[in-house]
Amino acid sequence: MTTNPFHLAWFLQGSSVQAWGEPWTGHIGQTWMQPELFLNMARTLERACFDYILLEDSSYVGESFGGSTEIYLKHGIAVPRQDPSVVAALMTQVTSRIGIVPTFGTYAYHPYLLARLVATLDQVSAGRIGWNVVTGSSDFAAMNFGMDGMPEHDLRYDMADEYMQVCRRLWGSWEPDAIIADRKSGVLVDHTKVHAVHHEGKYFKTRGPLNSGPAPQGQPVIAQAGGSPRGRRFAGAHADTIVVNAKGIDAMRAYRDDVHQHMIASGRKPSDCKVLYLINPILGETMEEAQERKNKRAALAMEQIEQRLAHFGKVTNIDFGQFDLDQSLPDDVTTNGHQLNLEQFRKMANGRSIRETMTSFNAVDLSIDLCGTPEAVAARMGEVMQEVGGDGFLFSMPNVNRRILAEIEDGLVPALQDRGLMRKAYEHEQFRDNLLAY
Repeated sequence: MTTNPFHLAWFLQGSSVQAWGEPWTGHIGQTWMQPELFLNMARTLERACFDYILLEDSSYVGESFGGSTEIYLKHGIAVPRQDPSVVAALMTQVTSRIGIVPTFGTYAYHPYLLARLVATLDQVSAGRIGWNVVTGSSDFAAMNFGMDGMPEHDLRYDMADEYMQVCRRLWGSWEPDAIIADRKSGVLVDHTKVHAVHHEGKYFKTRGPLNSGPAPQGQPVIAQAGGSPRGRRFAGAHADTIVVNAKGIDAMRAYRDDVHQHMIASGRKPSDCKVLYLINPILGETMEEAQERKNKRAALAMEQIEQRLAHFGKVTNIDFGQFDLDQSLPDDVTTNGHQLNLEQFRKMANGRSIRETMTSFNAVDLSIDLCGTPEAVAARMGEVMQEVGGDGFLFSMPNVNRRILAEIEDGLVPALQDRGLMRKAYEHEQFRDNLLAY
């Protein structure tokens, strides 16, 4: 068994109502506007020495299923959603080490506005901010920003390549030592160390420099979840950490090897990017209790087929309400949204009906099956990471509540630490330094 530690992070599905209608959520329907659950989560995961919390986001109310918003609003499927920048800022103020990574779409912000927002968040967090870069997937989201629809899938990444170039130049428009703050001479900023950008590209134009001052990290940590071939190339060029949902050890290893090749092609070192795999561990005091909880979760997933298809349709722009769920998905169905999700669905289907496929698709297991006592799950995580080669895991639990957080902090994390599989204290003050510590 390897004793090399790996990284842990949490994929928080939106800054809004969590697990509406499920047990152990208290009065979440009334209390969600004040984000105490998320602040408590940030404190909890910092005590557990997680690397970061990623705040997933979307900027529209779903209406892909049956051409209506009804099922999304009735069941609280990714709605309501608060602006992640506000929640992220609040999370930084109750923590001192953990990274906070809000999601922002390149289609929704001019590069100058985004660069200034992220630089400000990095400042108020003392160098602990990241940005989960998404290029958008929904025409409904595009329409909220005055567009007719999203550009074609690969074109969005072409545009995002230039977008990243602009943002990095804006973040670099202030040299790290530009602020002198010399009271004797009366000089606050050395004007020779603040530079205009004057970018005029194919898709974007900005003058610069930023007026917000330098970011403590220089460049914020970039997170990405590119699954398609074009998305992987983008992630290889820009990401410091990558979110991956690959089914099984072979697929996990293959993804990591592939994105490393893209990094090398971009002139980067593979060790400079941490690839984290989505997991959804189910814990119990005994193996029997954990299995019972898994069975209950699987049964609930079967009862909520339409809700889960509505959520899946939201990220793929497919109206599953138009199909006979007891037939297989037609071969001519394509997506301009999340291509990897649709590809994985088709592979799992293997000729089965939509209903049969959805009963198991992302219902319980994500990259690997993790079910058992904290000690058993910790051992399995160590085995998998040894086989894959690195770099860590990203917890993705749609039903976040305080009970689950306590089970992770006080059950699973000590079991991992006892095996030397994760840190017991942060090595550094800033996010990127901790991410690159091992």
